[in-house]
Amino acid sequence: MIERDVIIVGGGPAGSSAAWQLGREDVRCLVLDREEFPREKLCAGWVTPEVLNDLEIDPGEYPHRLLTFEALRISVKGLPVSLRSPQHSIRRFEFDHYLLERSGAERQVHKVRDIRIENDGYVIDDTFRCRYLIGAGGTRCPVHRTLFREAHPHSKALQAVTLELEFPCNWQDADCHLWFLEKRLPGYAWYVPKADGYLNLGVGAMAEKLARRGGDIRSHWQRLIDKVIGKGLIDEDPGPPSGYSYFLRGPASGGRLGNAFVVGDAAGLATRDMCEGIGPAVRSGIRAADTILGRGEFSLDSVDPYTSQNRLVSGFLDYSLAG
Repeated sequence: MIERDVIIVGGGPAGSSAAWQLGREDVRCLVLDREEFPREKLCAGWVTPEVLNDLEIDPGEYPHRLLTFEALRISVKGLPVSLRSPQHSIRRFEFDHYLLERSGAERQVHKVRDIRIENDGYVIDDTFRCRYLIGAGGTRCPVHRTLFREAHPHSKALQAVTLELEFPCNWQDADCHLWFLEKRLPGYAWYVPKADGYLNLGVGAMAEKLARRGGDIRSHWQRLIDKVIGKGLIDEDPGPPSGYSYFLRGPASGGRLGNAFVVGDAAGLATRDMCEGIGPAVRSGIRAADTILGRGEFSLDSVDPYTSQNRLVSGFLDYSLAG
């Protein structure tokens, strides 16, 4: 039996942030992830300044590809809005691997199947034992499925579905563009340029609202492709996308049961206005680590449910997307 003080299931930004914070205080932890890093990860890769502040990363010293744009070009039902603030884009396979390496945590490739409570700790697959357990395995995290699903189920009304594609592109527009609520889409589409000639395009929608309207996420993907070609942002159809789903922040997201925690997408923490997941993942992972270190009770109240600091914008998008 492999025993550690803390086991973290999932090596993405939520899990690696928790491991990083614990490692600074010499707490032994083990990260289990079903994939070897670096690995591909579907995500727009938009990173806010708050994320880099939480992670204590100087953009000028980040050793991988990072592009900074000075504003978000947003369109809400065709009405243009510009949010002036430096924002960043990264490539997730580099960013996630960097954070996990930086944490210094021990890690193993392992797909978690069974978790049981035993005495004052947790046993995983009759192989690993720990006193504290952090579930950071994304939407289908086995820690949430086993320990939290009944007490803190995800709300189907807050489930988002997406299609996206990241591909080499000689883009000409270095701004990030977001289009909300166009063509009866209960969600948004994005154009996120990356450093060294890469681009991420995607479309996301609230699944229940889309279904009630008889909508099809793939038809909205094709509308996005037609739009960006028509605006001269890309030259041709880049090919078929891939999809995934996740949950937006609910009104009361419980993230702790005993000495077990769920963080990031495992807790359903993507922001309610812009569906951004990296920031809440990082902050909740750090909060779980702080609690284990005796720095206060675990609370998701400190994880802002909104990305935009403009409350008029965030309130409107919250009502339109998740309301």
